[in-house]
Amino acid sequence: MDPARPAPTPTVAGPDLKAREDPRTRERLSGPAMRSFLLVAARWHLSIPETRALLGWVSESTVHKYKSGGKVGTLSYDTLTRISLCLGIYKALHTLFAEPQLADRWVKLPNSNVLFGGQPPITGMIHGGIDGLYQVRRLLEARLQ
Repeated sequence: MDPARPAPTPTVAGPDLKAREDPRTRERLSGPAMRSFLLVAARWHLSIPETRALLGWVSESTVHKYKSGGKVGTLSYDTLTRISLCLGIYKALHTLFAEPQLADRWVKLPNSNVLFGGQPPITGMIHGGIDGLYQVRRLLEARLQ
């Protein structure tokens, strides 16, 4: 490792696989992750079905429970990964676009990129599942380079 470069900070979807698999770590991250995700979902004006889809098709009652401040419990590794990807997409959009309203609307705007085929990115993020989230995250990260 290059001493001039700081070590990467582990995130929910970061390199520390052992920590991500640990139920105590997932329990500790679950509440803050869900609260952050719900703030992003509100900024993106996601419907309940869109929210459910991005979270991996949790039940509608579960989404309403989370939105009302109910106990989150320990989220699955998959759900935490999906949340991490959405938070990364949100952060990348706000880095790429100086206008916060455009950054927040981007996921629902038609997009001519071949990845989206004229559809809004949210469509690919939903229909592509976790792979769709990864594709959008990688696209935005590449644009940041």
